Formats: sequence, structure tokens, C-alpha cells
Amino acid sequence: MLDQNFKELDARNGAAQEGKATAVDGFVSGIKHAVDAACKSLLDRQHADGYWCYELEADCTIPSEYILMMHFMDDLDHKLQQKLAVYIRSRQDEHHNGWPLYDGGDFDISGSVKAYYALKLAGDSPAAEHMVRAREAILAHGGAARSNVLTRLSLAMFQQLPWRGVPFIPAEIMLLPKWWWFPFHVSKVSYWSRTVMVPLMVLYSLKARARNPYGIGIQELFTVPPDQEKNYFNIRSRLNLLFLYVERTARLFEPMVPNWLRNLSIKRAEQWFLERLNGEDGLGAIFPAMVNAHEALAWLGYKEDHPYRITTRKALQKLLVVGKDSAYCQPCVSPVWDTALAALALQETGDKKYRSAIKKSLDWLKGKQLLDNDGDWSMQRPNLRGGGWPFQFANNHYPDLDDTAAVAWAMCQENDEDYRETISRAAEWIAGMQSNNGGYAAFDADNTRYYLNEIPFADHGALLDPPTSDVSARCLAFLSMVGEPGFEMANKRCLDYLRKEQEVDGSWFGRWGTNYIYGTWSVLTALEKAGVSMDDAMVHRAMQWLKQVQRHDGGWGESNNSYMYPQSAGENSTSTTFHTSIAMLGLMAAGEADSMAAQRGAEYLLHTQLPSGCWHDTGFNAPGFPRVFYLKYHGYDKFFPLWALARYYKLRSKQVR
Repeated sequence: MLDQNFKELDARNGAAQEGKATAVDGFVSGIKHAVDAACKSLLDRQHADGYWCYELEADCTIPSEYILMMHFMDDLDHKLQQKLAVYIRSRQDEHHNGWPLYDGGDFDISGSVKAYYALKLAGDSPAAEHMVRAREAILAHGGAARSNVLTRLSLAMFQQLPWRGVPFIPAEIMLLPKWWWFPFHVSKVSYWSRTVMVPLMVLYSLKARARNPYGIGIQELFTVPPDQEKNYFNIRSRLNLLFLYVERTARLFEPMVPNWLRNLSIKRAEQWFLERLNGEDGLGAIFPAMVNAHEALAWLGYKEDHPYRITTRKALQKLLVVGKDSAYCQPCVSPVWDTALAALALQETGDKKYRSAIKKSLDWLKGKQLLDNDGDWSMQRPNLRGGGWPFQFANNHYPDLDDTAAVAWAMCQENDEDYRETISRAAEWIAGMQSNNGGYAAFDADNTRYYLNEIPFADHGALLDPPTSDVSARCLAFLSMVGEPGFEMANKRCLDYLRKEQEVDGSWFGRWGTNYIYGTWSVLTALEKAGVSMDDAMVHRAMQWLKQVQRHDGGWGESNNSYMYPQSAGENSTSTTFHTSIAMLGLMAAGEADSMAAQRGAEYLLHTQLPSGCWHDTGFNAPGFPRVFYLKYHGYDKFFPLWALARYYKLRSKQVR
């Protein structure tokens, strides 16, 4: 009788194990179907030339500035203006009645002032209900005088506040010496700062005035008349106060500047930005710099039909995303970045049927490599050969280390002789751009004069381009894959930098993606490529943190609130497919593919996949500048879930076998 009971128990256990194996097989099979559908969806969006380029959306500041620009130049497209206004109205927050920097974000005074002004220029009545709500919210937060520097500069050019309400940025700055010990020169700030500042110096020095054909103003947004405002500057530190005293004193001497010196300075600034005008891709290939260049050309006397004016206008128009009823303007475009990530996601499948699409994308990328050393980065590394890629279609003066590492990583994985020299030049350039602290920045080396963030112009705190964990991780991952002895010391220094940058909770800060989940994924992936043991305490702490912030539905999510409130790292009101994907990739890099956390993440992605094979866009997923400007990459929910599921399938299917 006892033997019979044991036989029955063995039979039940065997059936249970068989059922479990069948369930696992079915789960893994379901992932394969999801991967195939996602690949098809992604390939359907590949351009005939081989690249991918998804929309890149920002907050309402950019479309508002586009309307302001049209009125500044008296170059009105009324149909476009109304579509931009529809977009701006639709994004007014129903809780605080202003405009946030990202979905669900806090009230932002500068963005709200520009949005209000843009809508008024577009014809919205100040008595309209949405305008009343916006105006009351702006006044409750101190009024337009509390806007940031760039907003106040726009208001000064529209004669809404006096020029004393903005920082002193005369064109004579262009004549300052480049000596290493001299406190300021445009070469000492980030690429985005210098491309924005130089044409702005021209506008400031000429005291440019918007044409403003309808004479529309926003005096109702000031708590006191602008001329009676005593202080437009919020003091941030003692050093900031010192710089403000210096700036206010220097301003007193502006009337004494001789005309020949002012003209020479303006000419120097003009020559600087004309050299970098970048055709129809625009100055710096970023909207704020492009607008300033477009407006500066008009004030420098270039006629409307001059090739430069025609080119800068087309460059701005190419950033527009125009729909049937509404429109918005992108801050820039991201084809190189999108193409590199799409290629990496497809490579992860290991499926030979995607080889031709991958090859086509990498061939397109190969043709975009910048092999000369005439970019601004060479001011710090004059003897280094070029080898990087830009973020945009063209941006020859400003290759991006993050893009370069991602592109070259994909080429390394392809193991194709056609890319050997391309990879070698990329590795040489990246290694040569390492900063003294061992890390890597996005565009420059050793751009770390932090005192410059205290000058009055830099109230956004983003004047510089210092090394960051996420970019450093990508560079370490690529150089580790190259595996040449000459990079061993660079990799060791970068690894030491990343150890120091790890947060107390085990995460890493994400400068170019939201936020600690992004930074942690970036570093864990690099540590895997660098051969760091999964038993390393650094890896273990990061893996534990990712598991701790997993949400109840199996996904992960993080709000941009974590840039303002670090204690909310890894937290969000909902899960997102983007954060779920990169958290899974981080866990798998840490050797946790078979963990319950990774499985629950995969289940979340399966349940949220659309019939089309892709996933819903899930909000703003990156900062342009933390606390100041945020972005929504429309491609992140297309290739990151595919990348994560493809890797998960590859690792789990091996276990099933």
C-alpha cells in the first residue's frame, strides 16, 4: 500500500513538472511572438536610406518660442500659428493652471509666461477662461519678472521689460582671451551654451527690438510695472552675488565702449556663428541657437532673400511636426541616436533575417562619421583625430560621445570587416576625449569650471558639460568591446570614476535619460562588457536597488520629479514600457535573467504590447537639462522593449533547452 502511494505521488509530481515545463515553454514562445511583431513594426519605420528618426518632443516652451519668433520677424504663418496654439492650449495643466516642463510636472513660471504670451499673440483674448486661469497662476508665482534669463531676454526684445532686467552679455565677450587661467571665454562653456550665447550677444549689443506687428504686450503679467521692479535676479549663492556685482558694475561702462570696438566685437560674433551655421540643419542643430541666429542675421542687415536668411528659416521649419489640427516644434532631431539604438535592438534578436536591415543602417551611420578635427572639441584636444558622430543628421562642429559609443558598439557587434577602420577611429577619439577625473562628457573634455554656473546668465545651472555616469558607461562598454591593450588604463580610470559616482542606495544618476533607472541600466551594461564580476558589491547593490523599486504590476517607472527630489528615485505613479525595458536590461546584465523580477518585467511588456507590435508612448523620458528642460523620445517605446524582450528570450530559451 505504501509503495502504491509513493507511485501515485511520483506520478503527480511528474505531471506537475511537465505542466510547469509546458507553461515555461508557452511563456518563452509568447515572448518570441512579441519579439517578431516588434521587429516588424520597427522595420516598417526604417527609412529607405537605412536610418530611423522618431519625433522628439519637448514642453510648450519651444512651440511658444516659434510663435514669438514669427512675431519678432513679422513673418507670420497664421494657419501654422493656430495649430501651434491648439497644441499649447491642450497642454495647460488643469491642476495648477500653468504649463509644466513635463507631463504631470509642477508649475513652471518661465514656460507659462511664454505660453501665455504666445497664445495672446495668436489671438487668444486675455478674458478667455484659460487665459484668466493662466494669468492668475503666473501672478501667484511672482509674475513675469520671476522668469528665467532666456525668457526675460525675449521680453526685453519685445519691450516688455527694461534691458537692465537681463544679464549683461555684450559682444565684447568674444574678444576675451582664451588663456587657460582667464575666468571666462565661450570655449569654457558647453557647446549648447556657446551656440545659444554668441548670436544672443549680437541681439543684446544691438538692443534688438521685435517687430511685433500688432503691438501685443503682456504687462498684465507683472505684479508691479516692469520699470519699477527692483530686482530681476534671484541670488543663488555668495559667488553668484559677487558675479552679479561685477556684472552690474561692468554694465555702467557700456556707454563708454567706442563704436570701433563694438563693431569689431559684433563682427567677431557674426563670423563665429556663420562658420557654424550648419546649413539647413541649423546652428548647433538645436532650436534655441537656430532662432537666435535667424533673428541676429536680420539685425545684422541681411536681407530676407539672402541665402543665409533663407537657410536659417528652412532649418527652423524642418523641426515642425504639423498635424491636421495641431502642430509643435521639435528642439532638434535624433536620427543617429535612434538608428544606433534600433540597430542594437535588432542585433539582440540574433536573427539572420534582420541582417540586411542592420547592415543598411550601419552603412548609413558609417557615412556620418566626422573624421576631421575642426570641431569645437579640438580646442581642448588639438592633436586628437576626429572619429565621432553627431546626434542629428549633421552637426559637424559638435560630435557626441554618447552617440559615438552607441554607434561603434553596434558596429563591433556586427563583426564586419567593413567597419574595422570606422571602429578604430571612434575608439581613438573616445579614449582621447576622457576627462581628467576618468569620466566622459557628452561633447567636450574637462568642461568642469563649475564656478561659471554662478554667473547671472546661468540661472538654469546648465552652462557646462561635465562627465556623467551614463555617457561614461557607454564609452567604457564600447572600449571594453574593442579590447585593445592601449585602452586598459582609460577603462580602469573610467571604472574608478563610476565606482565613485554610485549613489548610496546603489543606483547611478542618469544625466541624459530619466533618471536613476536609466543611469543604473547604463552602468550595469558597461560593467558586464568590462568583465566586472557579478559578485562585485557595486553590481550587487545596483541589482538590489532595481528589485526594490519594481512596481506591483511587474513594471518599473520613474518620474522626472527625481531630478528635483532625489529621494523619489525610481518612483512614478505608473509603470512605463521604457523604464521596464531598461530595468530588465540592467538586471540581465547583472546575471539576473532567471529572477522573478525579470520574469515579471517581461510579463508586463507582453501584456502592454499593442496589436501593431509596438508600445504606447509613455511620457517624457529624458532631460535636456535637469530641472530646466525635458524631452520625450517617441522611439524609446519602439526599440527598448524589443531590446529587452529579445535578450530575455535569448537567455531564457537557453535555460529551457
